[in-house]
Formats: sequence, structure tokens, C-alpha cells
Amino acid sequence: MDLHHIRAEYSKQELSQRQCHANPIQQFEIWLNEAIKAEVCEPTAMNIATINAQGKPNSRVVLLKEVNSQGFVFFTNYHSQKGQALAHQPFAALNFFWAELERQVRIEGRVEKLSAQQSDDYFASRPYTSRIGAWASEQSAVISSKNVLLAKAAMIAAQHPLHVPRPAHWGGYLVIPEMIEFWQGRPSRLHDRIRYRFENDQWLKERLAP
Repeated sequence: MDLHHIRAEYSKQELSQRQCHANPIQQFEIWLNEAIKAEVCEPTAMNIATINAQGKPNSRVVLLKEVNSQGFVFFTNYHSQKGQALAHQPFAALNFFWAELERQVRIEGRVEKLSAQQSDDYFASRPYTSRIGAWASEQSAVISSKNVLLAKAAMIAAQHPLHVPRPAHWGGYLVIPEMIEFWQGRPSRLHDRIRYRFENDQWLKERLAP
């Protein structure tokens, strides 16, 4: 298989420092809204990379569930690989890629757990079957078969036919950004890259070479 000649020429839009909002989180919200309006595939899907106790990187795709003035929120099992990695090293890198708009956003920052109340509130808003799944799945653990998972889900559903409380091992994280980069594809691989760095209690904006 020859992959050398697989490439796309990006030319839909351009990005200048002048165009970008002074606050990168607000700029992200602008781009996210445009991705949603453009009906890109899974606009809230983001790759999150962490470092484990052995210093090895690991990445996976999760869904962004909230963006606010503090940062970016997602939810997961605290006992999962990412949960264990964040307990050891509370920093993460996020990446959004919206191919239809020829855009990506890179984010690096410190990670904090949400309060129990915040996690409770979101968990209660999830579909019933998703709440059951949070109890049934020992995320990242080896299981002997799919039937083990289905049997546990059935048992949990029998125990909680109406109200499903949030498991103590499941909840939310807030990624507090220290760096946010906006990437807009351009012709001849001369892409536009605008990076924000948080220094001395303010956001600094600069252009990067592609």
C-alpha cells in the first residue's frame, strides 16, 4: 500500500490574528458553533492524550460535554486508563479535528476533577441505559466475554429499575487551558496557525509557522 500520494489541498478559509477573539475560549466557541452548524461528523469529539505513571503517552477519543470560562469538561470512569493517568499526572492535551472545515484546535492544560454535585447533575441527565452502563463497565479492565458485561448490566438494571445513582468511581474533569492553538488548512501546506499562551494572568496571541 502506497500512502505517499494521499493528500488533500486545503483552501476553504484563512485565519489571521486580527480575526481571532482576544479570549481563546470564546474563539473556540465560535469555531465549535460553526462546526455544529456545518453538521460536521461528531463536532464535540476530541482526542485526549495523557501520560501514565511509566511516562508513556496514551490517547483516545471522548466527547466534550461543556465549555465554559474556566475550560473544557468531559466525563469518564476514574478507574479507567485515563483516570489513573490523570491521578498520577494531572495534565492533558486535547485535539479537535473538523475535516469538513479544514480546521483543528489543540489544547494543553491542567486537569481538575469536578465537584461531586456537578458530576451528579450531569449523570442524572444521561439516558437510563448510559447510567446503567457506567455501573456495568469496569472501563479498561480485561473481561472474559461480552456476556459478562451484559449480565452485569442486567443485574444493575434489576437493582435500579427507576433511579440510578452515580457511581463513586465515575465523574467529570475540567481541563484548564494553558495553551490553545487554532489551525486552518491552507494551500501548499502553508497553513494558518494562531496560538494563545496564558502568561502573567493574560492570554498572549501569536502566529506560528506551519
